[in-house]
Amino acid sequence: MSVHDHMHDAAHTRDQGRGHGHDGHGHGPGGHSHGVSADADRRWLAAALALIGTFMAVEVVIGVIARSLALISDAAHMLTDAVSIVLALIAMRLAARPARGGFTYGLKRAEILSAQANGLTLLLLAVWLAYEAVERLIDPPPVAGGLVLVTALAGILVNIAAAWCISRANRSSLAVEGAYQHVLNDLFAFIGTAVAGLVVLTTGFRQADAIATLVVVALMVKAGYGLVRESGRIFLEAAPAHLDPDAVGDRLAGHPPVTEVHDLHIWTITSGQAALSAHVLVEPAGDCHAVRRDLERLLSKEYGITHTTLQVDHAQEALLTVGRAADAAADPHCAEAHGPVHRQGPHDH
Repeated sequence: MSVHDHMHDAAHTRDQGRGHGHDGHGHGPGGHSHGVSADADRRWLAAALALIGTFMAVEVVIGVIARSLALISDAAHMLTDAVSIVLALIAMRLAARPARGGFTYGLKRAEILSAQANGLTLLLLAVWLAYEAVERLIDPPPVAGGLVLVTALAGILVNIAAAWCISRANRSSLAVEGAYQHVLNDLFAFIGTAVAGLVVLTTGFRQADAIATLVVVALMVKAGYGLVRESGRIFLEAAPAHLDPDAVGDRLAGHPPVTEVHDLHIWTITSGQAALSAHVLVEPAGDCHAVRRDLERLLSKEYGITHTTLQVDHAQEALLTVGRAADAAADPHCAEAHGPVHRQGPHDH
């Protein structure tokens, strides 16, 4: 290895150490900066949890007395809301712990585990409630429409208050956003239940209760699927949905004096914290350190990616004159490069 290579590696290590301070990651364009402290987040979530938990217990009792599946299904939905808030609170505690030992990112993905568990719970509850609702459509029991209507109206007020509390917290967190969406869906569900109670009260059409339950089930499936899908993308190391890796690779490759970008990986550490790594080749006369700094600024400004690991090397003359068939032999760094190769000008992805 040449003296220049040793100096390049040392400078790269120092600069990476400065650029990878984890305390700063949450404050870039794609970070968690929202002007609300973690303690305030927890207080708002705790307030919403108290509202939901208290009303949920009352609603279960009233649902059994009124023989209303719609009210019981709303209570089940509220149970998942409460669980999601509890998990979000736990995830906040875990994510705040510093990285140490084998957990090099800390426990930042605890909130993603929370979101996935909440999504799966919603889907399982939706299956059970759908089965019960279909049975009631076929053979509807008597329902106390007036009691259903009054309880649903009270539920609307409680959910508005809970949604407002959660909206004051940090919704860039997938766990917190999941809890917010659940409470919002529950609000719509209570509106449907109120309509069902009014229909039963005024017309005696008892199937309205089961129909309202199916509306709640549809909302639960939508919310549950969304959480499972988003958390699944993060666990599978997929690129954030709003970023196209090919477009990012082409943008990096188009920056002079870059000649090629390969082994490009973009993934999400936790909600709002995207990370990128890539091997960048520059012209023999190019300044590797300047190119790396320029690319890091570009990624931060244009894509909100502040956690980057760029290996920048000079391209060998053979790589500039020989086709890709000879690349593996000419470039010992990446004999088995992952993903497409990005170069200036038209090329395959």
